Amino acid sequence: MISPLRFPTALHREVADLARDFFSAQAHVDTILVVNSCARGRAVAGSDLDMAVLITPTAPSQEVQSLTMKWNQFMATQSVVHRFRSTGRFTQVHVDVFDGRMTPTVWDDGGGPDSFEVEIGNRIAYAAPLEDAGTYFRQLQSQWMPYYGDDLLLSRLAMVREACARDLDAIPFFLGRSLYFQAFDRLYKALQEFLQALFLARRTYPLAYNKWIREQVAEWLSLPDLYEELPPILSIGSIESAELGQKADALRVLLERWTCLGAQDREAAQPGAAPNGGLATPVANSEVTEGPPSVS
Repeated sequence: MISPLRFPTALHREVADLARDFFSAQAHVDTILVVNSCARGRAVAGSDLDMAVLITPTAPSQEVQSLTMKWNQFMATQSVVHRFRSTGRFTQVHVDVFDGRMTPTVWDDGGGPDSFEVEIGNRIAYAAPLEDAGTYFRQLQSQWMPYYGDDLLLSRLAMVREACARDLDAIPFFLGRSLYFQAFDRLYKALQEFLQALFLARRTYPLAYNKWIREQVAEWLSLPDLYEELPPILSIGSIESAELGQKADALRVLLERWTCLGAQDREAAQPGAAPNGGLATPVANSEVTEGPPSVS
């Protein structure tokens, strides 16, 4: 379950209320959402304020761009926003306007990881409405939760696993040409694809593949032993050595062990449901509309 919505500072709340008042007065706005750390109760004083504004599916096609432009112009004139940004070097306000259309991509040879499940997780499963949820937002929750259907799941899991294996296969080739940094880049990419496949296999929407890894793997998926095997994958003592190949071999073992459907049954993971009900039986296959939203 997501923690009750709370903000780390009064300024976070003040800016969120400013955004609420602005977007509530705009046509075609369905739901104003707080997302990411603030939505999960994990934000600190120096954290960004991340929000997402869902517009209705009947809105004009240019409405995302139009509302974004209006908000940016309005925000530039607000002293509270300037005060908020001045509290920390990395403290920013991010407000994304989106139309709720989640479209899976089909990767080419260099594809992956992508943001399809991350978007659903952060904008639907783990988002917190600032006020009452709109009709369209509730419809999207019904469509995508607890998880999408088996046909799409199986095709995406196969695609992600294949891409991960392909990147691991490329590492010895790059090492043979002394392209050590490129080999490391493929290793890091493959690790993120492994995480995507892991969450797919457990029907759980992720937050990200490059942060909050301990929380997601050890706590959400109840796989603390697996998590302990992940940091050593990227812990390289000498990049100009055969060590990268050994790390690739270790990740390949994890890929085969953990990313097949039903792996959680074989591994007898610790009990405990994932935050979006990831271990539950998936809902019927959902229709997927066209037109991907922007990604923050």
